[in-house]
Amino acid sequence: MDKYYKWKVLLIIGLVVFSLWKAYPPDQKISLGLDLQGGIQLLLQVDMDKVPEEARKDVTERVAEIIRNRIDEFGVKEPDISTQGKDQVVVKLPGVTDRERAKEIAGKAAHLEFKLVSEDAELIKKADEGKVPEGYEYRKVKGSPNEEMVLMDVKAALTGEHLTTATVSFDQYGQAIVSLTLDREGGKIFDKVTFQNIGKRLAIVLDGQVYSAPVIRDRIPNGKAQISGNFKAEEASDLALVLRAGALPAPVIVAEERTVGPSLGKDSIESGMRASLIGVLFVVIFMPVYYFFCGWIANIGLIVYVILVVGGMAAFGATLTMPGIAGFILSIGMAVDANILIFERMREEIQTGKGARAAISAGYHRAFSAILDSNVTTLITSVLLFIFGTGPIQGFAVTLSIGIIASMFSAIFVTRVIFDYLAKKNPNMNLKMLQFFKSPNVAFLAKRRWAYVFSVICLVLGISAFVMRGQENYGVEFTGGTFVQVGFKQDIDQAKFRSLLEKEGLKAFTLQRFGDVKNYEYILKMNEGNPGKIESAARALVGKENFEIKRVDQVGPSVSGSLRDKAFWAVIWSSLGILIYLGWRFEWKLALAAVLALIHDTLFTFGLYAFTGREINLATIAAVLTIMGYSVNDTIVTFDRIRDNRKLMRKASFYEIVNLSINQTLGRTILTGLAVIFGSLSLLFFGGSAIADFAFILFVGFVVGIYSSVFVASALAADWKARD
Repeated sequence: MDKYYKWKVLLIIGLVVFSLWKAYPPDQKISLGLDLQGGIQLLLQVDMDKVPEEARKDVTERVAEIIRNRIDEFGVKEPDISTQGKDQVVVKLPGVTDRERAKEIAGKAAHLEFKLVSEDAELIKKADEGKVPEGYEYRKVKGSPNEEMVLMDVKAALTGEHLTTATVSFDQYGQAIVSLTLDREGGKIFDKVTFQNIGKRLAIVLDGQVYSAPVIRDRIPNGKAQISGNFKAEEASDLALVLRAGALPAPVIVAEERTVGPSLGKDSIESGMRASLIGVLFVVIFMPVYYFFCGWIANIGLIVYVILVVGGMAAFGATLTMPGIAGFILSIGMAVDANILIFERMREEIQTGKGARAAISAGYHRAFSAILDSNVTTLITSVLLFIFGTGPIQGFAVTLSIGIIASMFSAIFVTRVIFDYLAKKNPNMNLKMLQFFKSPNVAFLAKRRWAYVFSVICLVLGISAFVMRGQENYGVEFTGGTFVQVGFKQDIDQAKFRSLLEKEGLKAFTLQRFGDVKNYEYILKMNEGNPGKIESAARALVGKENFEIKRVDQVGPSVSGSLRDKAFWAVIWSSLGILIYLGWRFEWKLALAAVLALIHDTLFTFGLYAFTGREINLATIAAVLTIMGYSVNDTIVTFDRIRDNRKLMRKASFYEIVNLSINQTLGRTILTGLAVIFGSLSLLFFGGSAIADFAFILFVGFVVGIYSSVFVASALAADWKARD
């Protein structure tokens, strides 16, 4: 065994051991996304208009820090608070399901003020008639039984910047109150204010709302104050928490909210794992059945691949999401794709009379360029998905990227080391394989005009359906609005539920059954509305214990516009990146034909998607970009063979070369197509309703991608080159 071989073996063992060490135990080392474990994600928009120009530089970072302090006191396990762009803060709270409480803690400005109340009858009379005197403001006291109004100074006598602690305590009636302690300077100011205004009322105002306005009975020299307001103990505790953490330097609004209930997260994990196991099992069985001994070596490489992916995710701190599980299944298909390319090339070399060692060497050498090109183009789309995606889509991009790199290493490096060792021990080793496609000779290009007509008809019908549906094509991520998924323990009277929703004040909403008929789940969509009212209606219908809010998505118009723009540019930049790379690796006519095939696949898939009444969301865009990556992979294999055949068949026409190349790669096209199609079908049938649309568009796209590689990309390239 030479030193270079020992080095390769040590490298493989080292990476496997490192990955196992990093990933064990997986339930502690691999972070689950909110879509798998349940929780809340908020996107908070900082109102920069309320911040002086000179103070805007780090205001978003200060908002994030204060919110982080609040969440730490709230006791959430492993929260994730980060800034996004210049004026947004992303708050991820795994395991939290109380939406309103989470929004209150994260989004409350907590701007505390003490303001003197005027008892001037003339001024109060004017304020009652809507003529609030200058220098005053007229506000209702929160929770007062008779809706008491108070007229108070606009200028605060004291603010919360002097607050040092805030705790929950109880008054003599057992009512929860918030006790405040001021710093030394604040204590002096409070002492002076109370001393000079004995007998007057002092309003305690939080974020513009008057909580109480007690009469100052005596001088308060010790810097102690309290807020009362008919609080529940939990409300008082949360209020004390945000006051301790400090006021936000600028107001924030909840621009986007995503909530996943714990049972939906559990269902997603179970269905995702089931789909993954079925997809992997198909590959593990298929490879040895078709490629015999070579297939077993491919399975060893697949085991190494899985270990490297899990270890890589743990090492990079990647979060596993439901689309990430889909990315894992797809990258398995791509790992098998590389092995199939190599084995098919090895078969061709054996048929020319070469021995095992020579066939192995030539197989890996000849397949390398196609493997490299196809994986680089997929990596381009993965990187762009990460840049333009959010949340689960970024998880998908990370998993797919790690999977691509691991699959190349396992397919090209690990299996090669095993083959080299075995071939050195036995130069005449048996590399027998099945061959379902023995020298096919189909005149594909002769049928290209029929294919053109078929594609045009399908595209026209699909685009027409898309245009006719209009805004119905898009989910709330792209249109803005509210999406709520409610699960009941038993079947319900849908008409009665609709009536209760209307009584809660909800208007212009759609209510429809969702998922499996055995599950009593409904989804509600509306342009705007409070999900809390849906919860109230469900409680009135079946009781508190007999339903669950499984998912809530609320997206503001500014966020939906941003997501729509990001999705558009992700597709554009992916197409441009692939065009540039293929133009460099091949020539511009072949590259342009490949990109036009990608556009064809995208429009074709969206059209069929529109026909089935599904909605486009971020997961859909991720699926489309994945389809683009796969479709161009298939095209690259054919183009790579065209490039080789042009060197060998200098007197043949380009039509003949293209047609021969399609037939020579047909076996690989069908076999790898089956691998990824079966993977997408396992997601569709076993992945659960949460990922059904994602899996459907993948399935359609993979089928269309195989078709377009032959009848669009290769056919267009043949027609254009024939004119030269």
